[in-house]
Amino acid sequence: MSDNGRTLTVYGAPWCPHCKRVKRFLAAHRTPYDNVDIDEHPEAIETLKELQRGGQIIPTVVYADGTHEVNPSDEALARWIGLSLEAERAANDLVIIGGGPAGLAAAIYAAREGIDSIVVDGSALGGQAGISDRIDNYPGFPEGIGGAELAERFVAQAKRYGVELLSAVSVTSVTPDGDDLVTTLASGQELTSHAVIVATGSTYRRLDVPGEEDLIGAGVHFCATCDGPFYKGAEELVVIGGGNSALEEGLHLSEYAKHVRVLARSELSGSTVLQERVRSDPQFLIHTGVDIVKLEGKRGRFSAVVAKDRETGEEHRFPAAAAFVFIGLTPNSELLGDAVERDDAGFLVTSATMETSMPGVFAAGDVRAGSTKQLGSAVGDGIAALLMVRRHLEAHRHKAPALVDTTC
Repeated sequence: MSDNGRTLTVYGAPWCPHCKRVKRFLAAHRTPYDNVDIDEHPEAIETLKELQRGGQIIPTVVYADGTHEVNPSDEALARWIGLSLEAERAANDLVIIGGGPAGLAAAIYAAREGIDSIVVDGSALGGQAGISDRIDNYPGFPEGIGGAELAERFVAQAKRYGVELLSAVSVTSVTPDGDDLVTTLASGQELTSHAVIVATGSTYRRLDVPGEEDLIGAGVHFCATCDGPFYKGAEELVVIGGGNSALEEGLHLSEYAKHVRVLARSELSGSTVLQERVRSDPQFLIHTGVDIVKLEGKRGRFSAVVAKDRETGEEHRFPAAAAFVFIGLTPNSELLGDAVERDDAGFLVTSATMETSMPGVFAAGDVRAGSTKQLGSAVGDGIAALLMVRRHLEAHRHKAPALVDTTC
């Protein structure tokens, strides 16, 4: 049930990409819903025909008041769950783009420093941490904590300090305007500020195969450091990928499981040292030249990987306690276009002050080149960026012309 006490029903199917988008949006905003899978419940197609006067398009979302929408946009869903899509004020000292741990940490420190700021996030506040099943390596929580709960604590603390939080609104561009910056939102609203922190994070590249979406967090993971300890004593874990990250994370997982099976699309591409370590370790089973066909699950949890040999076409099934996918990261930095310097992988390059090549624009967290892609360091990154912003704002104020008092 959402904050306003209403419920909704989503009619969809596992193979429908927009159904996944709708469910991902609702889950990220921690909005419960009833899910009707038309493959499992074909009788539901008749309901769709009644609603759509003969049509049967999915996803269809039915609201508690009986109204419905076919393939609703994120903005439409945001309005229904009561999210504000417009900033209360258009001028701030600082605009923080991204409402994950880095962005929220920066916002909390900004409020304590007396810096007027607003957090804008194109999806849901909390970032990847907010949709993690469980976080077991964040200091201060010896028993671990659910990702959604930790995200809610970040958000609650930011709200306590009066930070304006705008979610489900994406940023389309950041452009200089004299000594200031203009952040343009997808809604068309423009926010003017003296500084911007980009804390939009990165996205794990996915396999996009059947079963993956439904099993993420339930045996399918993207971080061995975060989730490997859950599988201590496991007979076998699967690592998908053959680069440096995959092999490094595989070595980490070998501390918990008896065997680690590596599945790579081509030959291993990690460093020579890593390849030698993995190939010489009897705990590792290596398969190259395979495509992942699907991820299987039982009772809502991962059970096996099905892979096909690219040369023979033969399919193989590999049961395991969990699968860890390491096929790369994509920085969420499209909004800056070609206006800033990036590294070869597209991550934002920053100076020692965490400022990008665009004056007044800083970067923090996973989107920044050289970051560790860990929750704890993202929080530290956000705080460090804010302290650098404070220096920038102080210099900006010293440059500003003094106001002339014209009173008599």
